[in-house]
Amino acid sequence: MKEGSKHPVFILHRPQMGENIGAAARVMGNFALPELRIVAPRDGWPNETAITMAVGSPVMDAAQVFDSLDEAVADLSVLYATTARPRDMLKPVLTGREAMAETRGHVQAGTRVGVLFGGERAGLPNEAVTRSNAILTLPVEPGFASLNLAMAVGIVAHEWRAADPPPAEFRPLEDPASQDELDRMYRHFEEELERAGFFFPPEKTPLMIQNLRNIFARGGLTIQEVRTFRGAIKALTLGRGKHRVVRED
Repeated sequence: MKEGSKHPVFILHRPQMGENIGAAARVMGNFALPELRIVAPRDGWPNETAITMAVGSPVMDAAQVFDSLDEAVADLSVLYATTARPRDMLKPVLTGREAMAETRGHVQAGTRVGVLFGGERAGLPNEAVTRSNAILTLPVEPGFASLNLAMAVGIVAHEWRAADPPPAEFRPLEDPASQDELDRMYRHFEEELERAGFFFPPEKTPLMIQNLRNIFARGGLTIQEVRTFRGAIKALTLGRGKHRVVRED
């Protein structure tokens, strides 16, 4: 890991298929994990299939290739070994979420961290798991536990970013309707429902009004949403254009 970097390194140990290497690089780019290390890829390097599958991910351009695991992890202080199989080793066993939460603490303290992923055929060898500080495993179905390599990388990459806030463009709108605007919308709606004979029997009217208001209160309506809904009420009760109903009230 580069000096001062604030992310873990992902290491693919003896991957076989270029498609999986490229897909791993692609999803790492999606989740802002820039450092990919590849140990002894079966089909050599560079790999055109991997480059194509990466779809322009900058992670692929910066990927490093090593002949041995020793070289790939030499500068790392903490290692997590991903595996779905019990290895009969006395080691901490963490979920992806737990391991990535722990990793955040490590990298904030300046510790260099790596996550090892095994090849498609047999996963990580025992010697790679032995040298790791902890096992990272996912809650997969025991009878069908083998994950595609790139999928495993994607899940752990997601857990790394899961604690971050959503992108700004997805955050809630900042124009929530005021209580006065909501009250006027409630009254408008309830008056039209009363004209339509909705509140029956009369003794249940307070409970029905309460239920209706609860529906809208849970929605966190914006000013524009309140205006749109009141326009919809008006259109339903009076019509629009040449179809407008003239009502004297």
